[in-house]
Amino acid sequence: MANTYGKVSGTFQEIDNAYGKVSGVWQEADEIYGKVSGVWKLVFAAFEATAIQTLTPGSGTFTVPQGANAIHIQAAIGGGGGAVGGADYDKAGGESSGAGGGSGGYISDKVFTVVEGETLTYAVGSGGANSGIGYNTTASGGGTSTLSGSTTGSLFSLTGGGGSSGTGGAVKGPLRSNTAGTGGSPTINGSSLTSGTFRNSSGVTVNVTSLNGGPKGVFNDFGAGAAGSNNGNCGGDNCRIGGSTGAPSYAGTISGGAGGSSSGSGTNGTAGTRGSGGGGGAAQVNSGSTQGAAGGSGEIQYGFLRVQ
Repeated sequence: MANTYGKVSGTFQEIDNAYGKVSGVWQEADEIYGKVSGVWKLVFAAFEATAIQTLTPGSGTFTVPQGANAIHIQAAIGGGGGAVGGADYDKAGGESSGAGGGSGGYISDKVFTVVEGETLTYAVGSGGANSGIGYNTTASGGGTSTLSGSTTGSLFSLTGGGGSSGTGGAVKGPLRSNTAGTGGSPTINGSSLTSGTFRNSSGVTVNVTSLNGGPKGVFNDFGAGAAGSNNGNCGGDNCRIGGSTGAPSYAGTISGGAGGSSSGSGTNGTAGTRGSGGGGGAAQVNSGSTQGAAGGSGEIQYGFLRVQ
């Protein structure tokens, strides 16, 4: 189906909305057909918002459908950082908690201008891996999530959260220095739309400002990730210390991974979700120390619109 044009004050202009009289009442047309070489063909269709699609870690391409001129990013985030395990010592005067991983930079309900038919290229960052238990260990940071168009260029880049670390320690001391994973950052390059209307999937015309189904629940939001927590070291040999919590993502709306428990035989930290940081491991449990966890995977959730 090609673009449809009509004359307005003597000038051909592309048709966005079309109306016709039905029983004497003007009504908006959903579709218009015309005869081409004796065959009726669809020449105009009022574009309705597409369903939200989710991209998971990896890379690839997809195409802007005919009739669309905007992409709604309901949610997008870089991967969360991984976390280190706890560390226990031999008469070093303390024990070490595993610090939490950081969360990724994010977007929640933002609309960008695109060109129909152009190819969009994406990459979604994985969550950072945890590290083992040790006196000098560093977990991996989360991957970056990006989206760019063959015509429009880069729309955004969201770096992942940093992995936590524990360095400078030894079995008989000194205690290691624990550092939480840092938050990722957003870079917005695309042209953002903050006003205008579109037809939703029910065919109802609504304002773009009504788009608030993302994690933050507000329109046109983006921001940096957060740093993980850091319980540090406890004082005294054989003291027990729990693992540190991973950083929450989407400005606190998605929890980070829980720190491991130091009670009894202890538990490992738990993994982050949706770009949040992994939880760190505990120290001086019955069997030594527990493991930290991986950061949450990044994501991009999107749908197409035609904004007037």
